[in-house]
Amino acid sequence: MLYRSGVYVLGMLINFFGVALLINAALGAGFWTAFFIGVSDHLGFTVGFWYGVFQFLIVFVNALLMKQAPEIRAVIPIVMESLILDFWLEIVFASVNFAVYPFAVQLAILLVAVMIIGLGVAVYILPQFPRAPVDQLFLAVSHRFNLSLQVGQTAVAATMTALAFIIGGPVGLGTLAPMIMLGPWIQWFYTRSYTLYYRYHPSIGKELEEEML
Repeated sequence: MLYRSGVYVLGMLINFFGVALLINAALGAGFWTAFFIGVSDHLGFTVGFWYGVFQFLIVFVNALLMKQAPEIRAVIPIVMESLILDFWLEIVFASVNFAVYPFAVQLAILLVAVMIIGLGVAVYILPQFPRAPVDQLFLAVSHRFNLSLQVGQTAVAATMTALAFIIGGPVGLGTLAPMIMLGPWIQWFYTRSYTLYYRYHPSIGKELEEEML
C-alpha cells in the first residue's frame, strides 16, 4: 500500500506541476483549469480552493447521473490535489511570469507542460486508486445520455470551455493543445511506465524474480 500511495502522490505532483506550467505559459489553460481560474478571478480564493469545491460538487453530480451512492472516498484525493495545485501555483510559480517571454518560448513551455501532464496522469493512474471526479464526469454523462465515451468527453470539454470563456477564464492554445495532444502522451508514457511500476512493486516484483530463478 505504501508503494502504491507513493506512486499515486508522485503522479499527482508531476501532473499538477505540468498544469501550473501550462497556466504560466500564458497561452491559455486546460478547460477545467480555465474555468477555475475564471471563478477565482471573480470570487477570490485560490484556484486550488475552487478546484476542490467543484470536484466535491461533481462527486454528487456523478452519483446523480449514474444513480449510485456518492464516491465519498474521493474526498481525500480531492483535498490532496487542491493542496498540490496551490503549492505549485501559489508558492513555486508565484513570482514566475512567462507572459513577458517571446511567443516561441511560451509555445515551447506549453508543449512541454502538456507532455509533463501526460506523464503525471500516466503515473497516477497506475496504482488504480479512485480518479478525480472531473475525470469521471464524462463517463457519467456518457452513461446517463447513452453517448459514446468520445462524444461524452467532447460534450463536457465544450461545455466547460464555453463557461470558462464566458466568465473570462484563460481560454486559448493552452485549452486546445491538451484536447489534441494529452491522450497520445498519456498512452505513450503509460505503456512505458506500466512495466517499471510492476517490476518494482514489492509483491509482484518479488514474484517475477522467483519465476526467473
